[in-house]
Amino acid sequence: MTVHFIGAGPGAPDLLTLRGHDLITRCPVCLYAGSLVPEAVLDHCPEGARIVNTAPMDLDAIMTEIGTAHGLGHDIARLHSGDLSVWSAMGEQIRRLDAMGIPYTVTPGVPSFAAAAATLGAELTLPGLAQSVVLTRTPGRASTMPERETLAAFGATGATLAIHLSIQNLGSVTADLIPHYGADCPIAVVWRASWPDERIVRATLATIEAAMPEGIERTALILVGPALGAADFADSRLYAADYDRRYRPQSADSRWADWSDGDD
Repeated sequence: MTVHFIGAGPGAPDLLTLRGHDLITRCPVCLYAGSLVPEAVLDHCPEGARIVNTAPMDLDAIMTEIGTAHGLGHDIARLHSGDLSVWSAMGEQIRRLDAMGIPYTVTPGVPSFAAAAATLGAELTLPGLAQSVVLTRTPGRASTMPERETLAAFGATGATLAIHLSIQNLGSVTADLIPHYGADCPIAVVWRASWPDERIVRATLATIEAAMPEGIERTALILVGPALGAADFADSRLYAADYDRRYRPQSADSRWADWSDGDD
């Protein structure tokens, strides 16, 4: 029996990975975070599978459910939204599985910041503007922040910030970042990225609060940085004609000519 932790992606059912899909179809038990994982993903469960929404359950109850399945020899598909590497609460479950001697696997999923960037049609790292992306959050009821992990500290780097679980603190977010990015720095809020009802709000750090519509209270990602919507950046050297690298020792034109001659 194995517990398969599966990143179910940001919301759109077709953003589930092939590996995640295959695991779900084989598991007779599925535990899913019902507040964030769309029910359409559950359509992949086999007929007769035990499907449990863990949203109203505490950790002890979840582990009891896993222990029961373990006793029956039933594999479990454990679905979390987005990707499991950040803010998934997977770590505390794995710690208990290790203590119980229950094996597990981890299958990554499409993270929400990537889905939000796709929705915006944005590359978050542009030459001369930003070459780093910081995934962070502000303090909330579920988790505090380490003393050194502040928005001001991250903002001082000038990196693109992907700020999760913080839409309720939008005022303090802008106050912390304006001294580092400037009032005119682009900011975007993407609510329910990849869901059918997703919404996008684009503004500047100075104007975003006034631009926010009512009803966006959770499941929203904040992206901040000069790379958002920028047009005045240099081309990278990656595709420069005079850039000689291991996989392109000659120009694309000469390779095409060689291929064409050989085909004739």
